[in-house]
Amino acid sequence: MSQEGPFREEWDPLGPVRVPAKAYYGAQTQRAVENFPISGRPMPREIIRALALVKWAAAVVNHQLGRFGKLRKNPLTDAQVSAICQAAWEVYEGKFDDHFPVDIFQTGSGTSTNMNVNEVIANRANELLGFDLSARGKPIHPNDHVNLGQSSNDVFPTAIHIAVAREVHQQLAPALAAAASTLYEKATAWADVLKIGRTHLADATPMTLGQEASGWARHFELSQHRARKAIEALRELPIGGTAIGTGINTHPEFGQRVAAILAEKTGLPFVEASNHFEANSQRDALVEASGEIRSVAITVFHVVNNIRWLSSGPRCGLYEIRLPELQPGSSIMPGKVNPVLCESLMQVAAHVIGNDATVAFCGATGGQFQLNVLMPIMGVCLVESVHLLSRGLRIFTERYLRLMEPNREVCLSFVEKSLALATALTPWIGYEQAAAVAKEALASGKTIREICRQKGILSGEQLEHVLDPWRMIRAD
Repeated sequence: MSQEGPFREEWDPLGPVRVPAKAYYGAQTQRAVENFPISGRPMPREIIRALALVKWAAAVVNHQLGRFGKLRKNPLTDAQVSAICQAAWEVYEGKFDDHFPVDIFQTGSGTSTNMNVNEVIANRANELLGFDLSARGKPIHPNDHVNLGQSSNDVFPTAIHIAVAREVHQQLAPALAAAASTLYEKATAWADVLKIGRTHLADATPMTLGQEASGWARHFELSQHRARKAIEALRELPIGGTAIGTGINTHPEFGQRVAAILAEKTGLPFVEASNHFEANSQRDALVEASGEIRSVAITVFHVVNNIRWLSSGPRCGLYEIRLPELQPGSSIMPGKVNPVLCESLMQVAAHVIGNDATVAFCGATGGQFQLNVLMPIMGVCLVESVHLLSRGLRIFTERYLRLMEPNREVCLSFVEKSLALATALTPWIGYEQAAAVAKEALASGKTIREICRQKGILSGEQLEHVLDPWRMIRAD
């Protein structure tokens, strides 16, 4: 929201504040904008929309419990409550995304963002009731009504839980599933592509490219389980604990009812925290979820880096896999094409690992007594990590995994040249003599098969059987 142009005057407990005339936020948001001109990055819309969903659920529950009508100061009518619900839902739908300018580096409880959401919902609700943004004496108050029965200390972490869990469920898990499915298809299609295995970056025994791809597919399949574990870590919501966990100024049933509505609306198994003193004071659930997402990033880096190595070349590398040519690779070397999406996704994984370090540090150091005061950056890091992994993996799957092809000739040539074929000789001539054959083959530049024939090791028929690489890819 631009800070230029005409202004209106708003008030908070510290006095009057000039706010852009068309802004739906109010005085407390404007103070935060002026106090935190740090990164220029507003709170992620996923967290804003999660907060709006919490506000909507809170209004529904407070209305069910008769809390609005029982307020001694400024009780609300059914129509006014409906206006709050409609306004909160509109914010949830993203209709007011431009009205959340507060920097991510703000007060550690997320109070500034909570008040930003409260003020936008209150002003929009008042507008729905016929009041202009600049009107005095508007009936809906951001604290008294939109924030009724809530504190930033329980609402803001609740919103982070919802935002991260939903992004994992809707974005990351499907991206991992698509990658796994694509690689299982490659595993089937490449079942007849014989190649050499490698350990310690050195030649090992033969395998098929399909077997290697099946391992990658299983990596992503297991990563889906880890993504679900991240969601499970986030299922207990702090809502209902208010300021420090005692639930002051809210109804005893508020937390349980709000959590039930949030579970119904999101399709995720959210419940009220079993102990609000734990839920308010520390963000262990975010640390746990971040750890699971970091594990996914490490798996992604591993698989992508393997594909990068196997596509190296085309003349002087491994070149067992052909990747699509997406763009020129060098500003000075004509004809060079690089594995750009591998490098892009590896950087994403590195960034996610760094984000996890931030979340872990904030979890370890940010919680004193009844509140962790480093919550905003924890939420930002988690949402960003899930978004980057999901988006990066989807692009990688569509533009690389689905379209990459095996280089059958190169794969087969490596098998025949490999000294590791001597492994198959061990049951027939013993480890030491097999090692001598491998050593001589290396020194002479000949293959294991050629040395065996030259020295008369085994008969021709035996040699064909023993050194058959297809026999080596299965247990005897």
